[in-house]
Amino acid sequence: MNSLIETEKLQKTFRTEAGELGVLKGIDLSIIEGEMVGIVGASGAGKSTLLHIIGALDRPTSGKVSFQGTDIFSLSADSLASFRNMTLGFVFQFHHLLPEFTALENVMMPGIISKSAQSHGSLQVKDNAKKLLNEMGLSQRHGHRPGELSGGEQQRVAVARALILNPKVVLADEPTGNLDTQTGEELFELLVRINRERGTTFVIVTHNKSLSLRCHRVLRMADGIVV
Repeated sequence: MNSLIETEKLQKTFRTEAGELGVLKGIDLSIIEGEMVGIVGASGAGKSTLLHIIGALDRPTSGKVSFQGTDIFSLSADSLASFRNMTLGFVFQFHHLLPEFTALENVMMPGIISKSAQSHGSLQVKDNAKKLLNEMGLSQRHGHRPGELSGGEQQRVAVARALILNPKVVLADEPTGNLDTQTGEELFELLVRINRERGTTFVIVTHNKSLSLRCHRVLRMADGIVV
């Protein structure tokens, strides 16, 4: 099996009025291509910080994140932004959909701003977005704005948006945390199906232990380390 993501001695420290606060304290981990990894732990354990650094949304204080052997933080700012757009998908607890745009337009957004849209054209991006929404069970919701959708539907749109550029890995931070139990279970089942059918790698931060056990592997964090 091929290693997709590796972290080496990953540390993250924040400066506070009380002094330096160590959130990550030397994380070494490897994520295999096609794997579905759950990350669990109490609030403040460093789960979201780890996910944000793996996703190049934040930089570590020290240590390295390698993607297929490339140290992502050695890339230029433009190259790092392109890597994040083309290679990674993100799903958060709150969907972060743009309220003035339709479900279809929200899903298209990463494709519209990417270089692939310039080379392949917006019509292909639109076609792919329609297919994804249909796959999410939202064939009748293409033209609806976020305010006209249920919480579960909004999060499904967010999942489709994360998949629009066929990323190597989707990073999900509490994707079911803002949903009721049944809707959350349905969304998690959708992620499991995408992993199984598409081979997309998932790294999922969750407080829901029962859902995390459906991942291939579960990492438990406490006090800034993997235990």
